[in-house]
Amino acid sequence: MKTTIMEVMKSTVDKFGNKVALNTKINGEWKQMTWNEYYKQIRTAARAFIGLGLEAGKAVSILGSNCPQWFISDLAGIFAGAVPGGIYTTNSPEQCQYIAEHSEANIAVVENAEQLAKFKQIRDQLPDLKAIVLMNGSDTDPNVYSWSDLPKLAEKVPEDELNKRIKAQKPDDTCTLIYTSGTTGNPKGVMISHDNITWVARQMLKTLDATEDEQIISYLPLSHIAEQAVSLHGPYILGCTVWFAESIDKLGENLTEVHPTVFVGVPRVWEKIQAKMMAAGAQNPPLKKKIAAWARGKGMVGGYAFQKGEPMPFLYGLANKLVFSKVREKLGLDRCRFFVSTAAPISKDTLEFFLSLGIPITEVYGMSECTGPGTVSLPEPFKFETGWAGPPVPGTEMKIAEDGEVLMRGRHVFKGYFKNEAATKESIDAEGWLHSGDVGKIDNRGFLKITDRKKELIITAGGENIPPQVLEGKLKAIPVISQAVVIGDKRKYMTALFTLDPEKVEQVASEAGSPAKNSAEAAKCKKFNAYLQGKVEEVNQSLARVQTIKKFVILPQELSIEGEELTPTMKLKRRIVNEKYAKEIESMYA
Repeated sequence: MKTTIMEVMKSTVDKFGNKVALNTKINGEWKQMTWNEYYKQIRTAARAFIGLGLEAGKAVSILGSNCPQWFISDLAGIFAGAVPGGIYTTNSPEQCQYIAEHSEANIAVVENAEQLAKFKQIRDQLPDLKAIVLMNGSDTDPNVYSWSDLPKLAEKVPEDELNKRIKAQKPDDTCTLIYTSGTTGNPKGVMISHDNITWVARQMLKTLDATEDEQIISYLPLSHIAEQAVSLHGPYILGCTVWFAESIDKLGENLTEVHPTVFVGVPRVWEKIQAKMMAAGAQNPPLKKKIAAWARGKGMVGGYAFQKGEPMPFLYGLANKLVFSKVREKLGLDRCRFFVSTAAPISKDTLEFFLSLGIPITEVYGMSECTGPGTVSLPEPFKFETGWAGPPVPGTEMKIAEDGEVLMRGRHVFKGYFKNEAATKESIDAEGWLHSGDVGKIDNRGFLKITDRKKELIITAGGENIPPQVLEGKLKAIPVISQAVVIGDKRKYMTALFTLDPEKVEQVASEAGSPAKNSAEAAKCKKFNAYLQGKVEEVNQSLARVQTIKKFVILPQELSIEGEELTPTMKLKRRIVNEKYAKEIESMYA
């Protein structure tokens, strides 16, 4: 049976009213909010928003870090018959303007003075904007309201008025907009319905055998569908507890306080954890290094045996007791049942690093247009395999088109792009298949493996089609390389741009006989470049001749969101990289 978000949440509140819903750290202490209090605050905020002029069908723009106010603002917008639209905290005023104007936002909810400044700069260009609400702090501007003003504003709007707006909504109505982070051009507003969200969440929770006892840490950007599915929508269906990380920098510390039962990371998060663990391991005394190497050997064999349902190797239990259990405890992942990577392809090197430590990372493939997950992989024998994203979400269909594109169909497919019928028709065909834009393959078990982006295929001057992500994954397996961008479109041969892991440069430079102490020095050092050339040659031996990397350039610093080379979900903006490093690229073809 189809339901709305409001119906599902009311049912959970009736069942788990006094249970803890949200945990937030304030002045060094974790503060709790029950489901009853959470629900009350959503209704209060919804009435306040109506009092400030929020119309049904219009939008609430939300610009801030993960916190209860973000969740409450999002759900209050939905309860009031509007559509929330999250904005990445790293977005510029111009990017904020585009989303707020495109979505026809009546209300903007911003985290602090820094984010408020962005909206003050653009509000004259936003004809639909009626008020700005500050999550934290206050402002003298008459059209800016503090969070503490909401209860008083709500008094002007009867409960019955809110109830009418709730009752007027149908399960197939659009209830939220997810703005794709856009590796090219302006972001598109993905229209997602109540049924999309509630159906997908239920299918996933049922597949994972999740319960109300789950503990989830919220830290990835809430403007992204993956974080919304995991920490915003899933919990009010289950009645479980969410903890808000203080920041991405404090994630490691918060994990050891929360001990989540589910942990979702994008590849860059897993890579950073791996880099820190390897740097720490390098400082260990020789005996400890020897024990760790022995245990990881057992872990790798055991990890692959487990996937096939085969017996674990001799002394695997000892390796788990001596090393793996202590690693999980130190990371704060000792209670974790599901270790998930999503949002972009993850390298085999990173997957095998964690597998060798008894941490099997399962991949979930998906996109905003299918309300998050398209596949689900379980850490059970025959239900996952390293490097594969598992079978489709139960109740959905998936197939590979003649040109290799991954197609999906089911109740998880979105309603279309807001105000963009042409793009909607390109994305959903007449038979209801969603065209993902990703290239992949499906094996005889129904498992999906993504091999590349359809539009990112490099076509060389010789007419060869080369998937860059496959090559980049192999190059990133060179331990000192943190990021790799393969170049070669319309070119005679393949080249690459590299960034180096700052925590490994000095150690690797020493091995190479180079005096370099950082990435900038390594980039200029002939000895370091010669060492790296040798490593690239090793990778080249596993490639077809047309795929081999003939030349490379080391960039002095890592690609970043701030540098605009990565989207807020850490996907590569190839066009920007090509423009920004045009000089370096041309030097490899001179």
